[in-house]
Amino acid sequence: MSNTHLGLLTGLALGLAAAFGGVGAFLVVLVLGALGLLAGRVLDGKLDLSQLTGRDRG
Repeated sequence: MSNTHLGLLTGLALGLAAAFGGVGAFLVVLVLGALGLLAGRVLDGKLDLSQLTGRDRG
């Protein structure tokens, strides 16, 4: 299991644990899932955030 998958599953699990039921809960799970996915992609090296921070790796 890659870090991307692990991050997505962790975000979804935290979202479900934090808010269970209703439209508000759906939005919380959606946001936390997306954050988990982004964190996993950064850890896998598939997403480079250096352009957003203004720093180069080179």
